[in-house]
Amino acid sequence: MSRTPDSGSAPVPELRRPARLAPGARVAVVAPSGTVPAERLESGLDILRGWGLEPRVAPHVLDRHGEFGYLAGNDADRAADFESAWCDPAVDAVICARGGYGVQRMVDLLDWEAMRAAGPKVFVGFSDITTLHEAIANRLGLVTLHGPMAAGVDFLHSARARDHLHTTLFHPESVPVLGGGKTLVPGRASGVTLGGCLALLAADLGAPTARPSAAGGLLLIEDVGEETYRLDRYLTQLLRSGWLDQVAGIALGSWQDCGPEPELRPLFLDRLGGLGVPVVEELGFGHCADALTVPFGVAAELDAYEGTLRLREPALL
Repeated sequence: MSRTPDSGSAPVPELRRPARLAPGARVAVVAPSGTVPAERLESGLDILRGWGLEPRVAPHVLDRHGEFGYLAGNDADRAADFESAWCDPAVDAVICARGGYGVQRMVDLLDWEAMRAAGPKVFVGFSDITTLHEAIANRLGLVTLHGPMAAGVDFLHSARARDHLHTTLFHPESVPVLGGGKTLVPGRASGVTLGGCLALLAADLGAPTARPSAAGGLLLIEDVGEETYRLDRYLTQLLRSGWLDQVAGIALGSWQDCGPEPELRPLFLDRLGGLGVPVVEELGFGHCADALTVPFGVAAELDAYEGTLRLREPALL
């Protein structure tokens, strides 16, 4: 069955699309979350240069917090790197080096008015970067890309993941469909894409940069390293809060190191099946080998019979 939001709801809006990249574009690499291995960063920079891009590494990317070693430096420095990169008129795109944890500590330090005045940029990242996807959508009204990061293992070791990101950045009209998914709950739905890491979406509820509802949207979610009961907790929190009320459809990505795996499908059916919306599983984005790049903020059609997500327009102009 298909579902549309009630007339009184405020559906997820379609967002402005930044311009696609071209050879010679300047790309800022930032570390808003966890620590970045230097050797992986160098390998990622070489790939970006091989694409004809000019990467610029933010000053604190290789920092490590003096007390909390899981953070790439202190909150103020990570925020300053991100804001400076975004506000630099010579920078065309901002790509995260990796995820981890830390965005929630720095996102409220950003000057969103200054960033809005700087104009649109391409933005790429996933995992902990989910919080920035939400913040950019809500504060700047821009499409963002949930995709491989410059020092990420998938970016370095998966040609398919790199190629799909490259095509999305340079020739976005060439990737109108994400396929290969399977039917969990049959149906078709239209809406605007949003989502990211399930744990971060649940943790973001009530935060000033988080959207109040997924009503009318196509929600794309995935996670890594979570036991079944924790996934249950996150989904139940989204349900109890009303955040999933009138969502149009749901696409499930990867659940690497989650589970036990035989428990996952029954859990998703139990928690999501009662929403009365189409649900596609195994769509191939997230913490997995050969991960696809998915845009947030674009109008799309989810077909749970065919296991596809079809974009109505390219992710970038």
